[in-house]
Amino acid sequence: MSTQREQADMFLAQMDQFAETMKQSVGAPILFDQKTGAALWWDQREMKLRFIISIEKIRKFFEALSEGKLLATKCKKSGQILFPPQAFCPDPEDEIEWVELPKEGELLTWTVIYTKPYSFGHYPDYTVGIARLTNGVQVLAWVRETDPKKLRAGMKVKIEIVKRQPENYLTYEIVPVEE
Repeated sequence: MSTQREQADMFLAQMDQFAETMKQSVGAPILFDQKTGAALWWDQREMKLRFIISIEKIRKFFEALSEGKLLATKCKKSGQILFPPQAFCPDPEDEIEWVELPKEGELLTWTVIYTKPYSFGHYPDYTVGIARLTNGVQVLAWVRETDPKKLRAGMKVKIEIVKRQPENYLTYEIVPVEE
């Protein structure tokens, strides 16, 4: 059985071949939408996107992951907790401070990702959920459960810091707690 990424690569190869045929026939890489019949331009340039962004003002968040901690920023004046952490409060006159989040909470909702972005094609289908922590902060993350039928709204969960493979970086996941 081929992976989703292999299937996507095969599909793209077929599209490239058809676009070549159309270029020879009409002089342009024109395809046609299967539903509407509308003419589509097939751009044959492959794009790889890599980027570098500054995380200096929230670097403490990433450093804390290596200590097994999940941090957020809190606006000192308003008390608003910002997660994922932000470098600035919505009120520019307010200052932030760092707070550690509790790791216990409840699952609010979830969905299974069957059709993944190309760069996630090497992963099997995965579940993403939202958990409300005991302090009210909501966290969006992958859910560590291979059978989504075992999930239910309101179930107890915890947040665990994990090393995501094959990328080999630290992140956090929602983990159901056995009751």
